[in-house]
Amino acid sequence: MIKITKPLLQKALIAGFFSAFTIGVLTVLTYKSTLGYFIAASFGSSMVLLFGFPESPFAQPKNVYFGHLVTALVGVIFVNYIPLPIYINIAVAVGAGVFLMILFNIVHPPAGGNPIIVIIGSASYDYLINPIIFGCIIILLLAIVINKYLLKKNYPLK
Repeated sequence: MIKITKPLLQKALIAGFFSAFTIGVLTVLTYKSTLGYFIAASFGSSMVLLFGFPESPFAQPKNVYFGHLVTALVGVIFVNYIPLPIYINIAVAVGAGVFLMILFNIVHPPAGGNPIIVIIGSASYDYLINPIIFGCIIILLLAIVINKYLLKKNYPLK
């Protein structure tokens, strides 16, 4: 049985609230403006790291931004230029994305799902701009302001 302590409850409430707030901002921008798409499914799992475990190396801005960008780019390349059956493309693209994140030291585990999303949705290069680049910038700006200035956490790590 899990013992729910006051610090654990507080951490969970804060992470849940600011995750909802951040995804809410992206959702409003996506559905209540004409600016384009700002939300990607993988951003939901990024919230776990950014607001639940911001001290993790995987939650640092470089990892979040470039992890999402590289894996989404891999997905776009596979969907547009690798003429294999989808079940092979998805598997190999995820493997390639993980390989590149580890190779370039930009590991952000939630980004591992981007090739799946991109390939299933047959996304184009536009997907890299909206939602990936602009969505990540918004997520990171909010994470820095919330973690560093509101919650007084050491984020991002130096």
